[in-house]
Amino acid sequence: MVDVDKCCMTQYPAGVLAKVAQPIGEVTDDIRRLADRMIDIMIETKGVGLAGPQAGVNLRIFVVSVDGTRQSAKVYINPQIKTDGPVVTSEEGCLSLPGIYAKVKRYKICTVTATDLDGNEFTEVGEELLGRAFQHEYDHLEGRLIKDRFNRVQMIAHKRHLRHLEEKFDSGE
Repeated sequence: MVDVDKCCMTQYPAGVLAKVAQPIGEVTDDIRRLADRMIDIMIETKGVGLAGPQAGVNLRIFVVSVDGTRQSAKVYINPQIKTDGPVVTSEEGCLSLPGIYAKVKRYKICTVTATDLDGNEFTEVGEELLGRAFQHEYDHLEGRLIKDRFNRVQMIAHKRHLRHLEEKFDSGE
C-alpha cells in the first residue's frame, strides 16, 4: 500500500533515487491515486516528467506531459524501453537536481511498452523531447540521475552545487 499523502518531490541525495525501483504487481486504486498525485507534483514543479522515486516511492511508474499540462499527462506502469536512431546531445535538467543543467547524450527515438491505469499494455514511440523524457524517467527507475551521465568536466563544473544539495539534505531543509 502506498501512502499517497506522503508523496512529495524528492531531491538528491535521497536514497530512494539511487535504488532500482520495484515492479508494480497490480493496478489498484492506490496506484491510480499515486499516479494522480505524481501528475500534480510534476505540474506544480513545472516538469515534463516524474518517476516514482522522485515522488519518494520505490515503484516502477512514471508520468510524462511534454507540454506540462494535466490534459496531456500520461501514466506508464512497469515500463520497458527500446532506443533507436542517432545519439543526440541536448541540455537537460532534473527536478531532483534543482538548478543543475547539462548536455546529456540520448537516443533520438525511444519506444516504451508499459501498462496503463486500466491494466492494459500499450506501446508508444517517442522522438525528440518525448523520447528524451522516456529515457530520463526510465533512468530514475534504474536508480540513475543525470549526474550519473555527466562527463568529467561536467562533474567538476557541478561539484559545488551537488555538495550544496547534499548539505541541504543532511541539515533537513
